[in-house]
Amino acid sequence: MSIRNLLKLGAIALVMCSSGGCAYLDRLANVGREPKLSSVENPAAMRGYKPVTMPMPEPVPASYNPNSLWRNGSRAFFKDQRAHQVGDILTVKVNFTDSANVANETQRSRENKEDSGITNLFGLSKVPLTKTPIPGRLLTADSTSSSDGKGSVNRSEQLKTNVAAVVTQLLPNGNLVIEGKQEIRVNYEIRELKVAGIVRPEDIENDNTLESSKIAQARIAYGGRGQITDVQQPRWGQQISDVILPF
Repeated sequence: MSIRNLLKLGAIALVMCSSGGCAYLDRLANVGREPKLSSVENPAAMRGYKPVTMPMPEPVPASYNPNSLWRNGSRAFFKDQRAHQVGDILTVKVNFTDSANVANETQRSRENKEDSGITNLFGLSKVPLTKTPIPGRLLTADSTSSSDGKGSVNRSEQLKTNVAAVVTQLLPNGNLVIEGKQEIRVNYEIRELKVAGIVRPEDIENDNTLESSKIAQARIAYGGRGQITDVQQPRWGQQISDVILPF
């Protein structure tokens, strides 16, 4: 095989890998096997992780109650069992229900008509110099335009589950940055659930659980990977053609 052919094959392999072909090579190597679960990782050590920076109020010095065994903000006499520092775990109750039904219709119509002429020019029926008949109509113009636009959205989504999250960062004002990931494999399909965001310690309930609606900057992702997901997705060649082709 010539060097030119080798270069062509290398270029083709590079294009395939850059367009997602390497992922398909991995799938071919795992034909007949169940997809592997991801290893447990430290979210703060993952590639692309960035600490959250938010506007912070002025620090307030802590106040203590002398001769008292009770600590302000504590919900247990001896110890507050809720998550409050980096590394603590809390349960996020994901309860997401979304429904939207929107219908819009716009109609527009315009019609213009211009008509001008001369029926009598000083009692003469012909132009004096040219002896031609006086035209009855000098200008006639018609224009009509109309547009009709319709649009509708009908969406209904519901997700209800629980996932444990880890406190990855403690902000200066006491708020907690959390991140949690859950993977469940059933036969040859893996379901993934990811939750991340910022929470207030006082929103955490007595049983160390938190409603997902109380997470600020919430990032909730639910999806999967495996044989069923592969069948539902178009081939990568078709996806590339859908992006490149203008028709």
